[in-house]
Amino acid sequence: MSAPSSNPSSSPAGSAPRPVWVDALIAVIPVVAVSVLGNAVTIPQVMTWYPTIAKPPFNPPNWVFGPVWTTLFALMAYGVYRILRVPAGTPGKTPALVAYHVQLALNLAWSCVFFGLNSPLGGMLVILPFLAMILVTIALFARLDRLAAHLQWPYVAWVSFATLLTISIWWLNR
Repeated sequence: MSAPSSNPSSSPAGSAPRPVWVDALIAVIPVVAVSVLGNAVTIPQVMTWYPTIAKPPFNPPNWVFGPVWTTLFALMAYGVYRILRVPAGTPGKTPALVAYHVQLALNLAWSCVFFGLNSPLGGMLVILPFLAMILVTIALFARLDRLAAHLQWPYVAWVSFATLLTISIWWLNR
């Protein structure tokens, strides 16, 4: 398993390496943005629309989602931080970062479609490629840093559960 370099070549050749705190901010800011924007769309609907639709018996109580997502976002941010610390020019680094940010955008898109548009069908159509993109991200991360990849498995587990929940909600409300 590789570890993030303490002195990576994260900057163009001949320039000083990027400071650790810069990579930490680059890792954390998109995750926080997705969390804040997702919550802005989701929370009002959890109080209004969501209670009115049929849900399967395995639907978790609302209080579960906050701690789970906080943990998952922390794991995601640390994983991408480790990828950011991989030296610049390392083959596969750019595709891994692109895949990561695509799945992050799909994460937000799911909240906007499922909750914002009150559309379980639309949510189902978003969550399937979202889950696939997390798996692509893991595969690409694993080539660079196995721990960064392994940190994403709880995310896969939760989004797999969310996929089942989304499909079930669509089915019960079709």
